[in-house]
Parts: sequence; C-alpha cells; structure tokens
Amino acid sequence: MPENLQYRQNPNFPNRYISPEKLFFYLQKNFRNYISEVGKSYLGKPIYKMKLGNGAVKVLAWSQMHGNESNATHAMLDLLEIFKYQPQLKETLFSEIALDFIFMLNPDGSEKWTRRNALDIDMNRDFLKLSSKEFPILKKIAEDGDYQYGLNLHEQRTIFTTDGKNPATLSFLAPSVNHQREINETRKKAMAVISRIYENLNPLIPNQIARYSDEFYPTSVGDNFSKIGLPTILFEGGHFIDDYKRFGTRKYYTLALYEGLKAIAELKGATENWENYEKIPENRETHYDIIYRNVNLNTDFECILDIAVQYREELRNGDDEISFVPIVMEVGDIGIKKGWKEIDCTGKTFVSERKFPKLDAEVDFRIE
Repeated sequence: MPENLQYRQNPNFPNRYISPEKLFFYLQKNFRNYISEVGKSYLGKPIYKMKLGNGAVKVLAWSQMHGNESNATHAMLDLLEIFKYQPQLKETLFSEIALDFIFMLNPDGSEKWTRRNALDIDMNRDFLKLSSKEFPILKKIAEDGDYQYGLNLHEQRTIFTTDGKNPATLSFLAPSVNHQREINETRKKAMAVISRIYENLNPLIPNQIARYSDEFYPTSVGDNFSKIGLPTILFEGGHFIDDYKRFGTRKYYTLALYEGLKAIAELKGATENWENYEKIPENRETHYDIIYRNVNLNTDFECILDIAVQYREELRNGDDEISFVPIVMEVGDIGIKKGWKEIDCTGKTFVSERKFPKLDAEVDFRIE
C-alpha cells in the first residue's frame, strides 16, 4: 500500500451503480461547505463541484462524463472516507494542491447507466460543437480556472490486457496534441505524473497497468485540453479477474487517484522521469468475457465453430445494482482471441430454438 495509506471503501456506496440522488444527498449532508452547484443537466439534475485544499498547484478533475463509468466517483468517495480516518494525509496533500472535483458530469446518463447523456451525445467528443448542455460547464470552468493539471477520469471495457494474458486493470494516457503525436512540455508534465503512479502501483498489481493508444482525436476532451496547454491525464479503470462488480478495480483506482494527486503536489509542473512513461505496456485488445470453443451446431452439414460472448451492463427498473446480460459478439474461428472464461465444447452440441447463434443477441442457447 502506498506510504501509510490504509484503503477504505466508502460504506455508503457499496454497489457499482451510484444513484445521482443518493450521491447528491450524501454530498449535501456531509460536505455542504465544500460543494457548490456549477450547473444543471439537460433533465435538470444538479452538477456539483467539490473544492478541497489551498495549495499553489490547481487541479481540475471530473467523473462520470460517461454515465456508466462509476469507478472514478467511487475513488473520490473512497478517498474522502480514507481522509476521515487519516487526516494527516489529507492535510499534507492539500497544503500543496487545490483540487476542484466535478462529481458526475453526466447525471442523466448516470441515472440510467448509459454512456451518453439524455440527448445521446457523447460528451467526450463534444469539445468543438458544444452540443450538450453539460460539457460547456466543464469547459468554462477549465478555461476560467487557471489550472495546472486536469484529470479526465473514465473506465474501459474488459477486452483490454497489458500482455495478452493479464487484464489492464488500470490504463493511463497523456493525450496527443496533434496527429503527429508530438511530445511537448504539456505532454511531458502529464507523462511524469503517470510515470510516478506506475512506479508506485505496479508492484501491487504487476502486469496490470497499461497506457492507452495516443492516437489524436480532434474532437475529444483530453486531446483538446492538452492542445491548449493543460496537462491532462486520462485514467481508465478496467477489468480485474473474476470481479465484474469492479471492487478490486475500485480499490486500485482510488490508490491511483491518490498517487496522481501526490505526484502533482511533488512535481509542481516538473517533467522529471517523463521518459519512463514509454516503458508502460500499451493496451492490447485481446479478450472476450466468454468463449465457447469447438461448438458443434445442430445443422444438416458439419459445422463446428467458436462463439464469443460479452456481458452487456444494464440497469433494470427498480434495481439498485446493474445486471450482466451475455450477448453473442462473434461466431466462427475466434482464433488468437481469448476468453476470461473458456469452455471447451468438443463432443457437445449447440441446443437452441434456432440453428445458429444470433449476433448481437442475448445468449439463448445451451451446450449439451
């Protein structure tokens, strides 16, 4: 565990799903003096910014730009719980930095567990058009706030690994500023912070930390903030073995957030050891959730194939936690792709009302 930090999960938020109303109530009840409403969503839900610390280095962070990516919100809530029991860590950190944390930038999407907002706009591609009601709130705060760092907090799918075997439980990116992927001072500042995080967390989860592709996306938030000179660090929480509720990811995301803030407090804009960023393995897209190997279809000709399945996350009416629905993603020769769970169906038969598995449909077959 980094330094003397003792991880604690915030007991008020045990589920992966976070109800916006529950979050708002918790913040108002416990941190009324630290939060302010900075705007409203398309459906009129409040968007809150928490202000912590009075240090010289100003940091802006935001969570749940994509509504179905709750780990960053959990990480901040867990950090607050940790600081309640270890106030000296909080005092040391926030004497050096001033953090503005925007909780749940997309509360409409968060409520329904959808990536996009209520108008089906992907805010992470809304930097130029400003089509959503919510993203301009973040952009104006960033432009007016004289920040030295930005933390763009997200989650990624279970398909990614670091090496074709170990899951990319955490991935990071210092976004490009142009199509040439030029490494300028702005990117070096972000790379230096990521290098510190990697150095401190890799011993805890070896071979489970990656870096994201730095392909330049002209409309994306991180790329454009970096382009205008704000060192922006992309966090991605990913898969942890046998942990689809992401409790393990949540823990290490929290530690990564703390280590990132601590690195910012210590570096203060320096680019020391930024080159170590290049040593972090790149994300590899290698896995499905389940692969059924060598399935013998019940057809009038010999047909043996593989079936790849991915879980779709859904929030069903009345539930306070998400459900995982298995969806057929690919059939045929899956080849070198792997499954977090693999089932050898040699000598067994596909049983279903239809002769073939249907792509993009819920699994409705069994193997006998």
